[in-house]
Amino acid sequence: MVARAKMILLAHQGLANDQIADRLSTRREIVSRWRKRFFEKRLAGLEDCQRPGRPRVFPPRAGRAG
Repeated sequence: MVARAKMILLAHQGLANDQIADRLSTRREIVSRWRKRFFEKRLAGLEDCQRPGRPRVFPPRAGRAG
């Protein structure tokens, strides 16, 4: 979530998606996605969405390989 917030702050400073991506060592498409979500949903857009499937178990259960 910190990287997402940095993207928004850098965008607010007037940097382009390419510049933000270079500074944060990520792809322009990722920056574009988070800027769009922030524009549409404000702070709630920076949170993780629910993902399909069973939630991860942490710590891993003893006796299981993997």
